[in-house]
Amino acid sequence: IYKVFDKASMGSRSSERLQIEADLRKGLERDELEVYYQPFFSLDQQHIVGAEALVRWHHPTNGLTSPVTFIPIAEETGLILPLGRYVLDKACWQARSIRDQLGVDLPISVNLSPRQFSESGLLSQVAAALDTTGLPAELLILEITESVVMEDLSGAREVMSKLDRLGVRLAIDDFGTGHSSLAYLKQFPVREVKVDRTFVQGVADSPVDLAIVRAIIDLANAMGISAVAEGVETKDQAAALKLLGCPVGQGFYFSQPLPAQEFSELLTGHLAAHPP
Repeated sequence: IYKVFDKASMGSRSSERLQIEADLRKGLERDELEVYYQPFFSLDQQHIVGAEALVRWHHPTNGLTSPVTFIPIAEETGLILPLGRYVLDKACWQARSIRDQLGVDLPISVNLSPRQFSESGLLSQVAAALDTTGLPAELLILEITESVVMEDLSGAREVMSKLDRLGVRLAIDDFGTGHSSLAYLKQFPVREVKVDRTFVQGVADSPVDLAIVRAIIDLANAMGISAVAEGVETKDQAAALKLLGCPVGQGFYFSQPLPAQEFSELLTGHLAAHPP
């Protein structure tokens, strides 16, 4: 009985994944994807200092679909490549639009998946997005997970060095969750580390998490690298991070991810209240 049930469950999951893949292919063709933006705030003055581009899918029957549902499948099937190019292009256009309309140079951060990072055409895609939009390279931040970097140190160093020569800024995402030695960090042209949310969630009440976050922030400050705390959800977390010297925070405490128009409106209102 259990074997039959297990096979049925596996078959159901396989069928569901195939359906998501097929729907996502159509979604890319039908422009059902949209890029949302979650702002970064300076913890000392509460100013918006950047934003992360996050893809959302308006599924025709299931509605707004979480990336958790489709990003892993996109990565496995290779759909992450056209999806990644879409997000990159949209993010560059958004940053350029903000620059032209609001007169603000606001860096926009884009995640690179493992498959994107290893793709031979990555450098040309990034260069083309910058050339097409006319966006200054320093306003584009590319986020790479720590685990991807550690898989192939020499290969990662080569790719990151080429991206750095383009002028874009590089960030290590999910920092602290991998098995890397902190000594490796100095070998890469990294401008930013993102403190993983699993540590940030306990920073106000867990001595262990507090010690980990302090160590990461102190390391970043000592190396002249900016630290960004991900997943800030409470006032206590924001206050603890500020006391630790973390310069930037991101999370629902400040703002949820917003569609481009709503993000522009938020930024416009914020600039009116806090002129640069």
